[in-house]
Amino acid sequence: MAQRLPPELENKLLEAQRLQDQLNRIVQERVALEGEKGEIERVLKLLEEVGENEVYRSVGGILVKVPKEKVVNELKDRLEIINIRLEKLKKQEGELRKRLEQLLREIREAQSKLQIGGELGKKGAG
Repeated sequence: MAQRLPPELENKLLEAQRLQDQLNRIVQERVALEGEKGEIERVLKLLEEVGENEVYRSVGGILVKVPKEKVVNELKDRLEIINIRLEKLKKQEGELRKRLEQLLREIREAQSKLQIGGELGKKGAG
């Protein structure tokens, strides 16, 4: 007959799974934002090299001529927002990792106690 886990350990396992899922979502969002940040930085560098005062921008499937400075400012604004969001995500990721590591330590300790208790129970019954 399979031994049922104590409710406290079950709760910790569920919490660990929830934290892992949350951590995965944050990492995915961070990676996507880092990709977008890299792309914006490449475009800004390219725009610096362009000697024109106007550039073409894709809007709804057509190209529209717009002032280069407007595009540069919009990209810099977006980059600033991305950097702020990345800092927040990195902080959340670090906190989640710490909480998850602590919870996993607690789970291992509880499992170890269960194994020791189970072995003592078997020896006493034998």
